[in-house]
Amino acid sequence: MDTFNEAWDVICDYLKNKRENDKKVISDVAYNAWIKKIKPVSIDFTTKRIVLSVPNNFNKTVIENSYLGILKVTSEEVFGDEFNFVIEIDSDEGNHPAEENTTSNKEDANQSNRYGDEYTFDTFVVGKSNELAYKASLAVAKDPAGLEVQNPLFIYGNSGLGKTHLLYAIKNVISKNYPEKKIIYVKGENFANELIESLSRKTTDKFRDKYRTIDVLLVDDIQFIAGKEATQEEFFHTFNTLYEARKQIVFTSDVLPKEMKTLENRLRSRFESGLLVDVQPPDIETRITIINKKAEQLNIEIPYNISELLATKIKSNIRKLEGAVKKLHAKNLLNHEKISIKMAHEVIAELQSEDVPAEISLDSIIEEVARTFNVTVDEIKSSNRRATLSKARQIAIYLVKDITDMSMEQIGMAFNGRHHSTIVYTCQQVEKNIETDPKVKEIIQDIRKNLQNG
Repeated sequence: MDTFNEAWDVICDYLKNKRENDKKVISDVAYNAWIKKIKPVSIDFTTKRIVLSVPNNFNKTVIENSYLGILKVTSEEVFGDEFNFVIEIDSDEGNHPAEENTTSNKEDANQSNRYGDEYTFDTFVVGKSNELAYKASLAVAKDPAGLEVQNPLFIYGNSGLGKTHLLYAIKNVISKNYPEKKIIYVKGENFANELIESLSRKTTDKFRDKYRTIDVLLVDDIQFIAGKEATQEEFFHTFNTLYEARKQIVFTSDVLPKEMKTLENRLRSRFESGLLVDVQPPDIETRITIINKKAEQLNIEIPYNISELLATKIKSNIRKLEGAVKKLHAKNLLNHEKISIKMAHEVIAELQSEDVPAEISLDSIIEEVARTFNVTVDEIKSSNRRATLSKARQIAIYLVKDITDMSMEQIGMAFNGRHHSTIVYTCQQVEKNIETDPKVKEIIQDIRKNLQNG
């Protein structure tokens, strides 16, 4: 990748995690819908001018009207200089309407550019902590025939240890060696959201045709479908269709299937029927190798004492290690500063500040509960007493009370002006249900976990 692409990656990473008043300035949905589709074109350090391209006029209008300001602020916060942004229409895309966002061999060019070069088996640093996962992934990539011993392949481990890297590496090899195969990469959360949208638009046939007529399905963070009944039902049939046709399926998750308490037993048994491999945090020698490998990709030299410092301070997350190298490179590039111990300490401090857990907002709680029960936020806040809605509403109220500092009166106002005594009673009922109904307890635990990981 050239230096501007790397600088743009730093801006995007910073923007994606940027918070104000303990809340993300841009939601993951908005980031994926708009920012992720932007391509970096050029940068002029003399005039402080950045040129970006987007697929069509509609995207251009949205970016200019809604996100240009935050892009300027973010670039200044990251690099210490304010840039002027120019948005162009991608000449390869023209003014055609935006197409449905799918990740197959015909995936959008921006995603191919961002992951095609970086997320490969050659750039994956192998150590004792991930050797089995690497070998299993490579075997699947070389022979994606849905062989029983490695289908499904289930890769599990904490966030930031390279699971997504392996998924894209698999995809890249299959795309190159088997160009005729149809591949879909999707996050578990996006699969759930896409299903909800298809149900509301009555386009489930199109949804099923998309996911059940492919050769390789790569699902990142499959744990997000746990507890979502309609999503699990749909995924069960999708899995069966692909598995019976000997199509390759690969999952990643932060936990083992048996630890997903609200995952249906029939799905759990299918996830466990193939090959389960884990990735663990790398040792310090592997961390130093990762730093040097990333530096080599960026064509920069990082002295050993700085590599050792980064590897000592950043222990359990490969993504943050690579992010630290990118930030060093970007600061060196844009501020014309030599990479130094002082700069390394600054980068470490910035990364550590990003680790401070943010408060979970009322909106994010209701949105996660809505996804879990396959209903809308408006329905949860409404007076509709349908059984599923009532249950979702009660759990949302309980979690808002338990997680936030809002008063009973404030919570009542947020839920369509309900009286504070109703909120008190609801919370008491949910507390009783947690004690008597294991399923309710597990649903709430899964929602909490998803909120913390979000």
